[in-house]
Amino acid sequence: MIEARGLTKHYGKTLAVNDLSFDVAPGEVTGFLGPNGAGKSTTMRMILGLDNPTSGQVTIGGKRYTELKNPLRTVGALLDAKWVHPNRSARAHLAWMAKSNHIPARRVDEVLDIVGLTSVAGKRAGGFSLGMSQRLGIAAALLGDPEVLLFDEPVNGLDPEGILWIRKFMHRLADEGRTVFVSSHLLSEMALTASNLVVIGKGKLISQSTTKEFVARASENTVKVRSPQLAKLRSLLPADSATDTDDGILVSGLDSEKIGELAASNGIVLHELSPQTGSLEQAFMQITGDSVEYHTGLETEARHALEPAN
Repeated sequence: MIEARGLTKHYGKTLAVNDLSFDVAPGEVTGFLGPNGAGKSTTMRMILGLDNPTSGQVTIGGKRYTELKNPLRTVGALLDAKWVHPNRSARAHLAWMAKSNHIPARRVDEVLDIVGLTSVAGKRAGGFSLGMSQRLGIAAALLGDPEVLLFDEPVNGLDPEGILWIRKFMHRLADEGRTVFVSSHLLSEMALTASNLVVIGKGKLISQSTTKEFVARASENTVKVRSPQLAKLRSLLPADSATDTDDGILVSGLDSEKIGELAASNGIVLHELSPQTGSLEQAFMQITGDSVEYHTGLETEARHALEPAN
């Protein structure tokens, strides 16, 4: 269990994390989402004791990271896949980490096998591709067989087979009762991987919920309507509640029952009346839109297109 309470971090005049509180429970994969500059990396660094909070605290199993004896046995983390001496072999890199935390040497070959690097274990890590470096970073996180695992962008550089592997692997870790906390910009992948989400923006908590609840919250009361009498129907709807699509309209703020009753009472024929299920990407853009530091023109246009009319 990871517990953050009132985490705040200032870098000079910059407020990177602002009174942030959340929990990450064992037995589930929890996604950590937020726009660029939201404070995700700073938060992960504070969890691992690499940065000290200005105020507040974060504990792992009730203890701060700095209080853990042989911390690799409790917490495994992948924050920077290239954090490896380029002249060390993959096996040598893991061997010194194991020795520093009194982990049996045999564990090195076990984790190399788990991540599929046995055949290149003796090669210099500096010659690894990004995908291979990611696998080595994951091996390092698993080295102490920890109960808590943190991954920052773990699928970077992986091919589709590798992405599928890491998704299944994280599910397996969670099924074993471990705490798995994953930050990623690949929202489509997070939708398949994480059952829970912690979403932040500008250093503050925006949402902590299940993934299904987060998506449902953004797509609530949005209904697609097709009709040969759209103009008449639109005139009866609340102002600015309808948005044009290629073959109909999206109506927000009314559920399908109310729209159907309105159409029936006015003799309007309907060809489709279907509540919409949003995607994680749509929900993320809608809910975090006000927390993005910088918008390009295309991003602003896309965000407005996904927002329901008010």
